[in-house]
Amino acid sequence: MNSRRTFIKQAGLLAAAAAVLPSCASMASPNGKPIGLQLYSLRDVIKNDIKGIISKVAAIGYKEVETYGYSLKNGFWGLDAKAFDALLKQHGMSSPSGHFDFDGYVTGKNSDVLKTYIDAANVLRSEYVTVPYLQGGVRSSADDYKKIAAKLNEAAQLCKSAGLKLAYHNHDFEFTKFGNQTGYDILLAETDKNLVDFELDLYWVSRMNLSALDLFKAHPGRFTMWHIKDMDKTKKEVNTEVGQGSINFKEIFTGAKLAGVKHYFVEHEFNYKPNELGSIETSYNYVKKELL
Repeated sequence: MNSRRTFIKQAGLLAAAAAVLPSCASMASPNGKPIGLQLYSLRDVIKNDIKGIISKVAAIGYKEVETYGYSLKNGFWGLDAKAFDALLKQHGMSSPSGHFDFDGYVTGKNSDVLKTYIDAANVLRSEYVTVPYLQGGVRSSADDYKKIAAKLNEAAQLCKSAGLKLAYHNHDFEFTKFGNQTGYDILLAETDKNLVDFELDLYWVSRMNLSALDLFKAHPGRFTMWHIKDMDKTKKEVNTEVGQGSINFKEIFTGAKLAGVKHYFVEHEFNYKPNELGSIETSYNYVKKELL
């Protein structure tokens, strides 16, 4: 009798587990990392309907978003940080990283702005405050990049004090050479690896004919976020849906563990204005089925 009861109990537990597992599996990619979207991909439509757009992004399957364009005055597309956080929660999403304007901070003209970024990031329970771009006037020499690195270390200390981490996102200009070093080499060498992470934009690395795998080998563990962005097969200056272009993502993804990647963000950026929602769905499906 006891064995029969044990069997029935175990069978019930197994059935319950089977019912739960499919829903759990759908929440993240097979390697445990959800697929994220840099919301700049939807810049032409998001400003008109933030609530509707987030709902549609969630319906595609994205579990994480990376923000851009935050200001204390306008918040996130008209929503303050608490309201935007509530919107993400409503759809089972999170925002581990945000792109914030650092031009003022790096030049010393607006050092107080970082606190507003930190406050917003903490409301969203983010992990990273990310530097997305730096204006041309502050990055024209090796010494400029050393100064930038010093400011990044300074900002990273403030982020750490607030339970956050600083990250730096690249474009192409960081790979300009100054003697035998690029600006990117200087940033990697001069920033504290315990404080500053890097968000590697795979499109810009590929467009500069560089190897992401070589970067991972030279600086293991520092590339904790990636932008997954494809390059048109005939026009390098144009993006296309992930998997439709010329970048060999499958090869790059063999280095994911060495890179230390924690978050993947699909992005459609440069001279690329297709059906935004349809295109991010195409990219999502390729990443989910072919890369993760």
